[in-house]
Amino acid sequence: MGVFRLQTLVANAKQLIKLNHKHQKDVPKGHLAVYVGEIQRKRFVVPLSYLDQPLFQDLLRRSEEEFGFNHPMGGLTIPCCEEVFNHLTSQLQNNVGKASILALGKAFPNQLVMQDLLVDGYFKDTNCDDPDLKRKLTRLCKTTTVKTRYVVMSQEILKEYPELALEGLPTVKQRLDICNKAVTQMAIEASESCIKKWGRPVSDITHLVYVSSSEARLPGGDIYLAKGLGLSPDTNRVMLYFSGCSGGVAGLRVAKDIAENNPGSRVLLATSETTIIGYKPPSVKRPYDLVGVALFGDGAGAMIVGSEPVGPESPLFELHTAIQNFLPDTEKVIDGRLTEEGISFRLDRELPEIIEDNVKGFCDKLLGHFKLENIGYNNLFWAVHPGGPAILSRIEKKFDLWPEKLSASRRALADYGNASSNTIVYVLEYLIEESLKRKNEGKDGGPDLGLILAFGPGVTFEGILTRNLTV
Repeated sequence: MGVFRLQTLVANAKQLIKLNHKHQKDVPKGHLAVYVGEIQRKRFVVPLSYLDQPLFQDLLRRSEEEFGFNHPMGGLTIPCCEEVFNHLTSQLQNNVGKASILALGKAFPNQLVMQDLLVDGYFKDTNCDDPDLKRKLTRLCKTTTVKTRYVVMSQEILKEYPELALEGLPTVKQRLDICNKAVTQMAIEASESCIKKWGRPVSDITHLVYVSSSEARLPGGDIYLAKGLGLSPDTNRVMLYFSGCSGGVAGLRVAKDIAENNPGSRVLLATSETTIIGYKPPSVKRPYDLVGVALFGDGAGAMIVGSEPVGPESPLFELHTAIQNFLPDTEKVIDGRLTEEGISFRLDRELPEIIEDNVKGFCDKLLGHFKLENIGYNNLFWAVHPGGPAILSRIEKKFDLWPEKLSASRRALADYGNASSNTIVYVLEYLIEESLKRKNEGKDGGPDLGLILAFGPGVTFEGILTRNLTV
């Protein structure tokens, strides 16, 4: 529905209410009377705030198509059955004060790496000539489906810190010096992009949630980001460190809770990651390191989260319910350790299977909060963190999803690699782009209800039941 048409619908409804107000003296202030039914019509009294809710606006559209401005009952008449109306108003009651994503932003370092050129460049930079390791990395680069990635690592950095490309040297200080500066700069740029799209001044930000698995310092990166953006010293801050790939959705869950429990608040969620913290030369002793070389990328993401939009704000996704679950006795499946040589990650081969075995129960629990246990999975949109192609394929198989359901996740993986906590921002942007493209082609924008999912150390599942407000 176009913005102009939507504004006209709401304005017409308010004008009709105003004209008939003198005949409806039993209607409390801040409410309106509506008449519901397809043949026999029943009178309901609902809050005026419903006029600003997308679900109710859909009913206004149907009302306009049938009655225009001439409503037979003298008041706002809605042509749907009473059962449907009761179900919808029940949802609206639950949605009052629900947080929404109001803007998205992203940023990247300057170095763009083409996957086809990665192997030769990596082995040259690390002075390695092991043919077996080179063949293995070549195979991995093809199976990851990654096409391009952005990275902080550069020839200038290797020239200044040649020890990063050598085996067994204590380099954690050098790595953190590079990482701390890089993640702050990327987080600032992503946040500035997001704030510009949001349309309100930076002084309106009341809370900051900062997520990273690529730095370690005291005070934390949240202070340096707040300073770089010029946030007020009164801004309330939360840090999430070393949440891995689930960090972006975990941060969104925290931002949602803050926004819904602090009326009028606006939360900036920023994520920023770089692989320099774990950059190492190839080694036969660590063949699993090559998976990270073939898969992970750098960058930053940002979101503004708040409830009850005002002024220039245009909500993108309404966040209904967020849950988290960890799988007992899986702590070693995603294993990361900070050592004097940087951070080392090891992903168990069984991770995709573990996710497949547990993801349906997790999603069904999430859908149960909305009384949607029996909804068809292909009637949802899916915003899944692309941990790797095997994970996406397992999810697709488990739910018997149509291929296009995970296209936003696959596109994000191809264009940016697995950028850890940032990647969910890129997936959400692609979802919006795909919805708008379908609408511009005269097609339905796609499902408005969907799931945001990510999987991280623990093994931890993060999920948010959400509504796409752009369809």
